[in-house]
Amino acid sequence: MDNNFQRLGSRSNAHVGNEFEHTVRSFFVDQDLDLTPRFKIDIGVGAHKKPHEFDLGAKLPKVLVECKSHTWTKGANVPSAKITTWDQAMYYFSMSPRNFRKMFCVLRDERLTTGETLAAYYIRLRYHLIPDAVEIWEFSPCSSNAKRLI
Repeated sequence: MDNNFQRLGSRSNAHVGNEFEHTVRSFFVDQDLDLTPRFKIDIGVGAHKKPHEFDLGAKLPKVLVECKSHTWTKGANVPSAKITTWDQAMYYFSMSPRNFRKMFCVLRDERLTTGETLAAYYIRLRYHLIPDAVEIWEFSPCSSNAKRLI
């Protein structure tokens, strides 16, 4: 049975995500920033806090990282459900301690019809949901190059 939501050429979407997290972690290790996978920290909007697991993080220096390896749909449409998880990540960043550096790392994927990347699209239309302290990084799929967009 075919899985219509499976990334073409991959064993599973979980493997794609894990490999991307490894790529992001390796990039930052090369920048002398060692990050711990599945980094937990207490977050919340008020006095009550609850542990949340970020993809990567560190206590010293204080860093939180969320990774998303999403792409445009096969028909070059917006992956709406996936973009919702980006919104959710922004909300978690907004609830996290202010003294942490916050990085949102995404796979660079260009829309075939316009050449706009998914990250650029998100920034253009969802800028009001991105907390001021969040950095958005775009990682090239075929290399270990990364670029900070904001």
